[in-house]
Amino acid sequence: MKTNREKIVAIIPAYNEEASIAKVVLGAKRHVDQVIVCDDGSTDMTFAIAGALGAKVVRHNERLGKGAALRTLSKEVMELNPGIIVTLDGDGQHDPDEIHMLVKPIETGESDVVVGSRYVPGAKINAPFYRRLGLRLINFLYRKVAGVQTKDTQSGFRAYSRKAFEFLFRCDAKGFGIEGEQLVLATRNGLRVMEVPVSINYDNMAGHSKKSPFLHGADLMSTLFRLILEERPLKYLGLPGIAMTATGLITGLYVLWKFNITHLFDMPFATLTLGASIVGLLFLVASITLHGLKRMSDKLNNTHA
Repeated sequence: MKTNREKIVAIIPAYNEEASIAKVVLGAKRHVDQVIVCDDGSTDMTFAIAGALGAKVVRHNERLGKGAALRTLSKEVMELNPGIIVTLDGDGQHDPDEIHMLVKPIETGESDVVVGSRYVPGAKINAPFYRRLGLRLINFLYRKVAGVQTKDTQSGFRAYSRKAFEFLFRCDAKGFGIEGEQLVLATRNGLRVMEVPVSINYDNMAGHSKKSPFLHGADLMSTLFRLILEERPLKYLGLPGIAMTATGLITGLYVLWKFNITHLFDMPFATLTLGASIVGLLFLVASITLHGLKRMSDKLNNTHA
């Protein structure tokens, strides 16, 4: 057991990981005080193996997604009153022996969140080409659109101070998008985020991906779009709404002018006018509503800060 002043607990979301969960649990136990696993509706022996090896195991009756599993784990871990929480995946891609590298900056007070990164000097990764390409695209979008400075926005190998953990695990994402959402929230709220190089070995993953690359990417993108719309609704909904409404107004004037001259009703342009006007007004109403809700939320957060 660790002798650090801060109690360290590792939490592991897992789905059908019977071939790898033993190695992950035993490896993590060498570096933390306790391991908690959430079996997210597995149909194999994941639950039994993790429990037999000394991990505390909680179980979903059906698969709810990684985000939901991490929220369940957050409720369990808070009862243990840890100072540092480590997250790692149950599929074997993360090396538990690198946990000490993640927790050190939190123990020394340098950071609130430490990400085990695949894209900083010293990192090692052997991911397939399609996965590397997809991750680079997602990372680029999170940095450029959502303002996240972290190079690896999707790594599930992380360490959190208790302060950061209590805040960041209120995320809404149910699936893999939770990792990007956490970094967006951390950036918005001034938490210190640091990256350390780790080794990610996809050869250690006992089975194939539990989700197709297309669905995985769609999950991440939907979370990103939701976050940017919530943060900047006037920009991403209001401006398009104005443009669409203006288009409807211009085409409507053209329809009236043409009817006045020719006494013929231009159905295609009339349809365009109606569609652009409706969509534009919906965008405008949505942007104003979301902007108002965000301002109320910010005021509440400042009040309770």
